Order: sequence, then structure tokens, then C-alpha cells
Amino acid sequence: MQIQHLKLYHYPASRSARTKWMLHEVVGDAFEVEKVDLYGAVQYCAEFLRINPNHCVPVLEITWDTGAVQQMIESAAMVAFLADAFPDAELAPASAASPERADYLQMLHFGSTWMDMMLWQIRAHEHVLPEPERDPRTAARYRKKFREEVEPQLAARLEQAPFVCGQTFTAADCIVGHAVFWARGYGLCRDGIFQRYMSLLSKRPAFGAAFADVREFVADATGQPLSARFTG
Repeated sequence: MQIQHLKLYHYPASRSARTKWMLHEVVGDAFEVEKVDLYGAVQYCAEFLRINPNHCVPVLEITWDTGAVQQMIESAAMVAFLADAFPDAELAPASAASPERADYLQMLHFGSTWMDMMLWQIRAHEHVLPEPERDPRTAARYRKKFREEVEPQLAARLEQAPFVCGQTFTAADCIVGHAVFWARGYGLCRDGIFQRYMSLLSKRPAFGAAFADVREFVADATGQPLSARFTG
């Protein structure tokens, strides 16, 4: 089966930006984008819930050459899928059983689970939950954990090589790079090693295309329909 068409349901600077970045890396601009008004709580409407019951972006809609249409709703899975679906881009180790592949998958999922979980707790309790539901202790706890546990692990890698998996940019950098970008917006990952990493990533044309709409992002959801509907 061959991919006939790709469509991304997207909101600027959210997790969908890492899928958008990956799409630009592998197919340039040859994909469709539909912006989802998250702050307007559009993701909770019945039409959107039919394609993603988890009421969030991204959604990657794949149309196959058979006419079948499939939706993916996990951003890390999308990034890994696209890296493997377009091997000529060389964004993932080719061998399924190798130290390089094991390390690549580890870092891809480290960014999408461990880093993401902490950053989302910070964001939710500082900018998304209604004011009475926010817990400053939770945000402070995860800020501390991120600074003391995550940053040293990443810094140790980036002191040894320019990218998280070594000398070559991979799809894992789309995930970890997006997380570092997010962290820096919250005052984390401020050391020079992270500035150097982001400077290197930002030189990639696909990065620029993925984050061209970043100025449309507004951090605080207070008073928006999203805040009233948000369930975590």
C-alpha cells in the first residue's frame, strides 16, 4: 500500500507542531493542514470526537491508495511512522535490531512520555485549568523534577554530540526538540547547551515551516471556552 494523501489537524506550537515538523522533513509542503481552534473548544464537538475521542491534536489522517482512510491520534507514533514510511529521508536507523535503533526509540519515547508528562503538568496548572483547580505545588514539583532529572540527562548527551542520538539528526530530535522548545517557554532548559541545540534545530527549513505560526499561540487559556471544558 502507498500513501495517497496526508492531512494534519493542527494547532500552533502544540504537540501537533512536532508532527508538522516531521511532515515538512519527509514530504515538504505536500500535505494538508486544518487548524483546530483548541481555545474555542472545537475539539469537544461531536464531529471532531468521531476522529479523536481524546479531544486533542494532532490527528494525522492518512489516505491510502486503496481509498481507505485512517486516523492516527498519538503524535510520537505519527513521527515514528513517518520516519519509517519515508526511509529516503534517513531520519531513523534502518536496522530494526541494532544499538542505534534501540537508542533512537528510547529517546523518541523519552521525549514524548517522560518530558511531555512533566511539561504538561506545569502547563495545565499554570495556564489551562480554571484558576480554582490549579495547584501551584504540582507545577513547582514538576519544574524541580524537570530541572534536576531531565535536564542533566539531555545535557550529558548534547555535550557528546550535536543531536540527541549522536552526530545525525533523527526523528527523535523532532520530539525532544519540541519538548525543549516548550520547556524554554516555561523558563526551563536555559543553559547554553540547550540554546546551542535549539539554534542548530532552528536552521532546518522544516523547523521554520513547522513553527511559522508560533505567534498565533497564546499561553493562557483562562476565560476561554477550553478552560470550562478541559478535563486533563
